[in-house]
Amino acid sequence: MNYIEAIENFKPTNEQEENDKKLILEFIKNNDNVLYRENEYAHMTSSGLIFNDKLDKILMVHHNIYNTWSWTGGHADGESDLLKVAVKEAKEETGVADINVLDEDIITLDILPVVPHVKRGKFVSGHIHFCISYALKADEKSSTRAKLDENSGVKWIKIDELEKYSNEPYLIGVYRKIHKKVISEANK
Repeated sequence: MNYIEAIENFKPTNEQEENDKKLILEFIKNNDNVLYRENEYAHMTSSGLIFNDKLDKILMVHHNIYNTWSWTGGHADGESDLLKVAVKEAKEETGVADINVLDEDIITLDILPVVPHVKRGKFVSGHIHFCISYALKADEKSSTRAKLDENSGVKWIKIDELEKYSNEPYLIGVYRKIHKKVISEANK
């Protein structure tokens, strides 16, 4: 399934997801380069929230630019299979070879602002990420390693301790929203 169909098939569970889905689809309709970061206004990204078997911890990376613990993910860079992007980024950023997909469907989508910053010595203006997210799983005993050009650490963090590690309140809300959906699915 291509990324547009996947977004169209996504079932929002709240007003934020309904509105973001509508705005993302409108932007895609009017911009043929949304899969590329060369679209400096807004582009597609894909993230994975990696859970342990008990679903009470998530594997996070310490993001170098934002200086906080964060989920894994990255730019589509032309790849239309956004689940593939999420899994690839999860493996690259954590060093975990065996990342499993909890559900092939999009778990949530969010329009996320990116503040101006410097990346690899180049200034990047503020822009928007159309973040398509998936729920992933890994064994807590898996060997990890940081991807030093992007992060300085990899760590399992308890869901109820996110505020101790993340300085991004909005993203903590996204992580909790995903966790709630994963728990709900596991209890069906």
